[in-house]
This record gives sequence, C-alpha cells and structure tokens, in this order.
Amino acid sequence: MKKVFLITVIALALFVMAPAAAWAQAAAKQGPDVVRDPDMEKDSLHNLEVAREYFKLRKAYVAALQRCEEIIAGNVTFSKIDEALYIAGKSNLYLSEGKGKQKPSLYKRTGANLQKSTLTPEEFRAEARAYLSQLIDGYPDSKFKSEAMEDLKALGGPKPKDIKQ
Repeated sequence: MKKVFLITVIALALFVMAPAAAWAQAAAKQGPDVVRDPDMEKDSLHNLEVAREYFKLRKAYVAALQRCEEIIAGNVTFSKIDEALYIAGKSNLYLSEGKGKQKPSLYKRTGANLQKSTLTPEEFRAEARAYLSQLIDGYPDSKFKSEAMEDLKALGGPKPKDIKQ
C-alpha cells in the first residue's frame, strides 16, 4: 500500500511540475548550436574582464583595445564577443579624441613593410566605425546595440555591408 501511495505522489508531483519546467524553458532563447572550446572561452573571458577594467576603471584605452583585438582575432565564437567589439570600438573612438590616460601613440600596428606605426585620429575613427558596425550587423540583439548606434551617428552611420556580386 505504501508503494502505491508513494508512486502516486511522485506521479502527481511530476504531473504538476512538468508544465512549470516546460514554461521556464520556453523563455530561453534558442540560437544556432555553436561549439565552443572551453579553454578558449575561459581565456577570452579573462581577457574581456581585464579589458573591462582597463576601459572602465583605468581609462587605459590602448590596453583595452589590445585585449579586445586578441579576443576578436582568436575566438570568433566567443559568447561575449559583442562586448569585445563594443569596447574595441569605443576605445578607438576615445583614442581618436585623445581621451584616456594612455597616449594614442602607444598603440602600434605593423604595416605591410613590417614597420610599426601608430594610427592617425581619422584611422582610429575608421576602426571605431568598423567595430561598432560589425557589432550592429552581427549581433542585433546585443545589449550594446543602442549605445553603438549613438556612437555611429557621430561617425557617419554604420559602415555599409560588403555586397558580393
């Protein structure tokens, strides 16, 4: 008798709780299945946390930009790449305006002739526009989209998408 009662209680509990569990799952966003390397994800998350600190607390926009570029170049499937694109875009924008505690001349890029050179304010602005446009085009549901759109207004709007013919 106890077994029948116990089985009935368990069945009733499952019957009552199953719709609630299904309802909770309905709110979860479904996206394409992306295979992420756990080590790369962990490394990218660390770089993003460091970039956030450089960007928000230290106003070290060169260092924040370099960390974000490492993420963007090395882990295109990173779960928070939209934030990395946003920080990279804003860092470029701030460097074009000479803001922050680091001079824009600290940022060096190796050119075609293997000479290292810094970017001009116009080049920093073009990079900012490219990163922010990539954020808007690739991640329309990002929480950084509205801020990126505001910044893009000052940069001439989103960069036109490449049309392949």
